[in-house]
Amino acid sequence: MSTSTTLPQTTDATFAADVLGSDVPVLVDFTAAWCPPCRMVTPVLEQLATEERDRLRVVQIDADADPETARAYGVMGLPTMSLFRDGEVVATVVGARPRAAITREIEPFLTAR
Repeated sequence: MSTSTTLPQTTDATFAADVLGSDVPVLVDFTAAWCPPCRMVTPVLEQLATEERDRLRVVQIDADADPETARAYGVMGLPTMSLFRDGEVVATVVGARPRAAITREIEPFLTAR
């Protein structure tokens, strides 16, 4: 992916190991280099990843470079953030949203500290 980010990247090839097999919830940011709202939400997700690192992993997947995963999970718009827990999607946030809105959607699925 051509955008600079500190978030780990996953791909169609590594998605199962990176996300589905994770022992902690994983927030997957379906994104694309050409997407301005995606770039707007990245710093929010980087902050969330840092502050919640004990309870959550955050990864990005480029929907253009790795379309199979986006298609498999019915991603129709970018950015789409899907929270996976125990290999299943438990929450989805579509569009660039403020941190409070993202946190409100995913908090019920995170383990207590």
